[in-house]
Amino acid sequence: MKFKRMLLGFSFLIGVPVLAQTPTYQDVSKPIEERVKDALSRMTLEEKIAMTHAQSKFSSPGVPRLGIPEVWATDGPHGIRPEVLWDEWEQAGWTNDSCIAFPALTCLAATWNPEISHLYGKSIGEEARYRKKDILLGPGVNIYRTPLNGRNFEYMGEDPYLSATMVVPYIKGVQENGVAACVKHYALNNQEFKRHTTNVNLSDRALYEIYLPAFKAAVQEGGTWSIMGSYNLYQGIHACHNKRLLQDILRDEWGFDGVVVSDWGGVHDTEQAIFNGLDLEFGSWTNGLSDGTRSAYDNYYLADPYLKLIREGKVGTKELDEKVGNILRLIFRTSMNTGKPFGSLGSPEHGKAGRTIGEEGIVLLQNTNNLLPIDLNKAKTIAVVGENAIKMMTVGGGSSSLKVKYEISPLDGLVQRIGSKAKVVYARGYVGDPTGEYNGVKSGQDLKDDRSEDELLAEALAAAKTADYVVFIGGLNKSNNQDCEDTDRAALELPYAQNRVIDELAKVNKNLIVVNISGNAVAMPWVKSVPAIVQGWYLGSEAGTALASVLVGDVAPSGKLPFTFPVRLEDVGAHKLGEYPGNAGELAQSTHAGDTINETYHDDIYVGYRWADKEKIQPLFPFGHGLSYTTFAYGKPTADKQTMTADATITFTVTVKNTGTREGQEVVQLYISDKKSSLPRPVKELKGFKKVKLAPGEEQTVTLTIDQKALSYFDDAKHAWIAEPGKFEALVGSSSRDIKGVVPFELR
Repeated sequence: MKFKRMLLGFSFLIGVPVLAQTPTYQDVSKPIEERVKDALSRMTLEEKIAMTHAQSKFSSPGVPRLGIPEVWATDGPHGIRPEVLWDEWEQAGWTNDSCIAFPALTCLAATWNPEISHLYGKSIGEEARYRKKDILLGPGVNIYRTPLNGRNFEYMGEDPYLSATMVVPYIKGVQENGVAACVKHYALNNQEFKRHTTNVNLSDRALYEIYLPAFKAAVQEGGTWSIMGSYNLYQGIHACHNKRLLQDILRDEWGFDGVVVSDWGGVHDTEQAIFNGLDLEFGSWTNGLSDGTRSAYDNYYLADPYLKLIREGKVGTKELDEKVGNILRLIFRTSMNTGKPFGSLGSPEHGKAGRTIGEEGIVLLQNTNNLLPIDLNKAKTIAVVGENAIKMMTVGGGSSSLKVKYEISPLDGLVQRIGSKAKVVYARGYVGDPTGEYNGVKSGQDLKDDRSEDELLAEALAAAKTADYVVFIGGLNKSNNQDCEDTDRAALELPYAQNRVIDELAKVNKNLIVVNISGNAVAMPWVKSVPAIVQGWYLGSEAGTALASVLVGDVAPSGKLPFTFPVRLEDVGAHKLGEYPGNAGELAQSTHAGDTINETYHDDIYVGYRWADKEKIQPLFPFGHGLSYTTFAYGKPTADKQTMTADATITFTVTVKNTGTREGQEVVQLYISDKKSSLPRPVKELKGFKKVKLAPGEEQTVTLTIDQKALSYFDDAKHAWIAEPGKFEALVGSSSRDIKGVVPFELR
């Protein structure tokens, strides 16, 4: 009987299905490192190799056998790129991949507002998540070394502290959506001219003080899940597989645990890619923009050539496991993250976010006799002149080109806002680039105009003569040799004879407003004859509404320049000292596009305002400059102590009062000056800032706290940051050249 019961019990157990245990790598309750180790143990050599390189233009393989998904990346920093075909750059022809275009990152930097940066990252991250992307290829934080760099509009300006402060919340906002930010281009990609073959030489001091801080902050404060290598060489080795940059600094010094992604076409050597820190290879055998060898993925440097070396016993698998481990870690944070939100695409909230970013980033450069804002109670006719008033700016410029749900032009924005309160007349003024297509995306505009320069000017002058206000909307565009990837600008001057148009407009109407649409500084030989000048940036989908709200005074401008506007190129260290765009002798002797060209950064740590301060050069408009429609009065700044020790902090306090008649925002800026040091130092360096909103008559107390890091310089010989005891000054101001008060203190 007992035996029968045992048989019955056994037969019952056979009939009950045994619940399968969830593999550790799929168990979200387990620590990520345990999941990575478990997944690695289950993968074949071939599966691991496959994960380290692309399978299409924008994706890399997962492990279908184990349920590990693919990784999908997307450009770019300002909006989610439309879908392209699997193995071609042509458009996929989707009807549901139109996005909101956010303002270019120069505009974001000009807000000087970390909260706005988080809004930007969160919004674009939601769009990437909805489109099922795992890696957003941005933001860019390369330093603005020369105003001729065609890709400056994608970056955050000339100052390492500003860039570092603004990039961190962007990253956090993106990654809240389970999408990895991919901070680029690491490192020293400071020009587009010969970007694949320029070998940068510079001091370690310049590297650490100027060109690396934003990347370091992205890793250590932002916690970025991926980094993109750059095209250029450093110390003779391409940056996408450069041991000094990727292993020694990024991983060993900063503790980066994410994925290093190559720029598209940035890999050149299998063994360097194996041993020097690259994890994920994209875009080999392409130019990264428009063309390339088809179905080349098995021939990538980290594909069959890597597998062959392992099978022949010439290399081991330690590095492979590290690469795949990093990729798995990213997958667990993104595509296999079961707690991520669903995202959203093209929403009114994203449009509003874009408008808010634009409004806060627009910079009022000049406003003689308070010409702005436009008084709609007095204006009967407003003449708008210039191609950039009507030209779409979201199409073109390289990999950041977008297919947008909508784009409101400056002219349309003004017409919509002004309505029946005044008559708006438009004159072309000049013809720039009438085309509107990039990589298969068409703007749908026909801007062809066969009239002569004189005929266009005559029409503009006729409109201007009888207008109460003239708004010239010009600047640069996203065409080659302007603000565009893979080319640098030809000159600092405005193209298309715009200077002539502006000069002539100033002669016939004293109420002239010039709006410069660009991501770069431009020369302004007419600056003394134009009362109002606005830096309008590339503002994205809500360009027209954001610009109109500032011009008519719905919003007071509060942007501050993230880079210096020089009067001329000779006022820039990279041009005065060289070597931009490279060693002149080597450029003259080069006979092949693939020749490596050395470029030494003779300007060293003296970039932007640091150079202007050192050489006592008066800029056209200084770093940190930006006016408002109201006025602010600063009190006398004070410190909470006169001396500080290396392990302490010091806090500076200043009152700021809105002395005008309308609400406005002011950016209080803190610069530190080392009065005596063992090594040469800049006259002053930005080390703190805070944006405050004030009602008319309102006063706020602003506090800014620093520690010894803000007093330190990088000592090449010691390979260490040194805070040298001695006397310092804290300079509190409204810009780098508008200092309101100085507080001396000492470090002991």
